[in-house]
Amino acid sequence: MGKRHHSTIGERLEGSSEAVTRWAGGTSAFTAALVVVLVWGILGPVFGFSDTWQLVINTGTTIVTFLMVFLIQRSQNKDSVAIHPKLNELVAAVEGASNRLIEAEIPTERELVALRRHDHELAKLAREEGDLTKSHSIEEAQSRHSEKVQRRK
Repeated sequence: MGKRHHSTIGERLEGSSEAVTRWAGGTSAFTAALVVVLVWGILGPVFGFSDTWQLVINTGTTIVTFLMVFLIQRSQNKDSVAIHPKLNELVAAVEGASNRLIEAEIPTERELVALRRHDHELAKLAREEGDLTKSHSIEEAQSRHSEKVQRRK
């Protein structure tokens, strides 16, 4: 007797939300939405542009928007969870990359300001160096910049 796989409600909802997210981001979803709006607009004179006619589109769009907010947030959360370990691995593997960026997705406001300051400093040093395509950590950039300044003296 083979093993039967019983999916939980959560697994079924996850599968459904993934399918809806893929569909909603495609051309067929946009086409369907456009057709609904066009049909609603065409039916306006038939229903005398009544309050009920307006309520139909308002209610429909409100429900779709409400559900889409959660689908979009779910998709962003899933993407974030998937991409951050990959980026952390790259930062850890690249020689000269600043390890302060590992787990930069969970900073405090103060840490974000500090990271932004470091980014500005790195850009400033790259401009002074004259090569905006060069990639290195802030520490490397400061060290290289200091060496250049010392050589000029």
